[in-house]
Order: sequence, then structure tokens, then C-alpha cells
Amino acid sequence: MFLVVVLRSGPQWDRSLPLEEQSGWAAHASFMDGLVDEGFVILGGPLADEHRVAHVVEAASEDAVRATFARDPWSETHLRIDTIDPWTIRLDGRHA
Repeated sequence: MFLVVVLRSGPQWDRSLPLEEQSGWAAHASFMDGLVDEGFVILGGPLADEHRVAHVVEAASEDAVRATFARDPWSETHLRIDTIDPWTIRLDGRHA
């Protein structure tokens, strides 16, 4: 099942710094790269305001998503889950 996860900046997010200069960036980036390598994260990245992030993930349930993101070094410090919504894909140009 595909789910769309929106995360918001947490209490340790420093709005004066760019993404790559936030504390703990290297550990977070490594964790996220691992989720991509595992096939968990299909697409992801910051939204225009740069204080919200959207990820499309493939997981069995919302609980699985929460458990996976809880392992992120930025969990609850720099990023907090805002919403998790199941996504029904009706159009997919990747296989055209």
C-alpha cells in the first residue's frame, strides 16, 4: 500500500539554517538514504515552505510508517509526523 506522509519541523529545527546545516543532518540523511535503498521511501522531499516534508512510502500500515519514522535520528526533534494518508494511484506514468 502507498501512503503519503507529511512531516513538519520540530522544536529543534533552526529556521535560520538551511536543511543541510541542521544539527544531526548527516545521521538523518544516512537514515533516509537507507529507507530509499530498502524501497520504503518511493519519493520524498521538502515542500515549498521548507518547513514541511512530503514522502510517498510503501508500507503495510500506518503503524508500520510510524514505527519506521520513529527510528529516524530527527524523530520528534527536527521532524514530527503531521499526517499519514493512504494513496490510491490511478495514474502512473513511470511504466509508460
